[in-house]
Amino acid sequence: MTRRTKIVATLGPASSDKKTLERMIAAGLDVVRMNFSHGTADEHRKRVALVRALARKAGRAVGVLVDLQGPKIRIGRFKDNKINLEAGAKFVLDAECKLGDQRVVGLDYVDLPKDVRTGDTLLLDDGRIVLGVSSVKGSRINTVVELGGPLSNNKGINRKGGGLTAPALTDKDKQDIKIAAQLKADFLGVSFPRSGEDMNWARDLMRKAGGNSLLVAKIERAEAITALDEIIDASDVIMVARGDLAVEVGDAVVPALQKRMIRAAREKNKLVITATQMMESMIQNPIPTRAEVSDVANAVLDGTDAVMLSGETAAGKYPAETVAAMARVCVEAEKEDPTQNERMRREALGEVEEAIARGTVFTANNLNIKAVAAMTQSGKTPLLMSRLSTAVPIYALSSVVETRRRVTLFRGVYPVRFKGERNRERALNLAEAELIKRGAVQSGDYIVITIGEPFGKSGGTNTMKIVKVGEHRHA
Repeated sequence: MTRRTKIVATLGPASSDKKTLERMIAAGLDVVRMNFSHGTADEHRKRVALVRALARKAGRAVGVLVDLQGPKIRIGRFKDNKINLEAGAKFVLDAECKLGDQRVVGLDYVDLPKDVRTGDTLLLDDGRIVLGVSSVKGSRINTVVELGGPLSNNKGINRKGGGLTAPALTDKDKQDIKIAAQLKADFLGVSFPRSGEDMNWARDLMRKAGGNSLLVAKIERAEAITALDEIIDASDVIMVARGDLAVEVGDAVVPALQKRMIRAAREKNKLVITATQMMESMIQNPIPTRAEVSDVANAVLDGTDAVMLSGETAAGKYPAETVAAMARVCVEAEKEDPTQNERMRREALGEVEEAIARGTVFTANNLNIKAVAAMTQSGKTPLLMSRLSTAVPIYALSSVVETRRRVTLFRGVYPVRFKGERNRERALNLAEAELIKRGAVQSGDYIVITIGEPFGKSGGTNTMKIVKVGEHRHA
């Protein structure tokens, strides 16, 4: 059965060898995530080259997402690498401290004392440690431990309710954008953006470096929620990054936010990835928990384009099995009729391509169409089609390798390598033959083919043709 929801998997020590990657691709991996918080530029280059070589060998397109580290809002290091904090104890965060102990620790983010006030709550290590700020003096933040436990080197810091001012792009990120451009990354993840301006800044740097990646805004700050519309407008993709977001806004708030974000992205014709702890228990276990299965299924039912694996595939014991388990859950969740609750969009049409996309999906849903073949250079028409609910598979036929890699993230869209054909009749016949070869259709089935006229010229799709397979050659 064809799976519509895409799977993004993070590469790391557990998933960088040829054999494991082959198994992950065979299990249904669509996009690899390169986490630039770890590893050298050289290691990333080798991984990307290997992924693309193995994808070619498997006859598939696999997208590459480069994920920038973003600002490191972290504590420093301890003399003994780790301490244990007791509730009620006094503890100091000091920007000038070099090596910490039981009473004090340094800060990687030295401007933190300027960002916090007496009465603020600081959350360390994803909320496992909670500190109440009693006073701020110069470089020192004096706190009282509200929730204690073990604390080790370089753990992350969040302020409850958000409000930390670190810029979204660090000097390291600016260098990494250049590397992403050299790698021809299909997607670029921007960590901790607070505004549309942060995304425009990243896009500008990407263009100057000669790159053309689709930009992914990782929604993980409280401020990003209030600026959600402008961030979506300035991005191509948003990521529901539930880890840091849950720490800043509270874990109970996140499920409803996830639904809101997925809906908002789809309405604005943007893509959306749901991420963090989706199958966390599979780092150690060969099967997921029932709660994890429900979590993945719910993201699918919400309409997410992709579900993402982090530590599960980067450092887990069962990377290929986790991809396979996730694929299985997606397929089952997708059996729920996606068109059931879809109201036909009634807002004004912005352009001809949007009219063709809506007309195609409406026809596909109401005329027993078996497949859609979208001939595309840029991938724009398949993107617009994928924003509407349909169970009918959409095949993006493109001669452009970058476009085929991009559509690996589009829900319900499948990339097909298609030779640039200048003769319209021959191209339509080849499109039909390609769908037959893939087992998507057989003689007597109806399909919809979308193309641009005049044919052979790059430009907008403006024609939709309903075809009965095998009935006649196209005129």
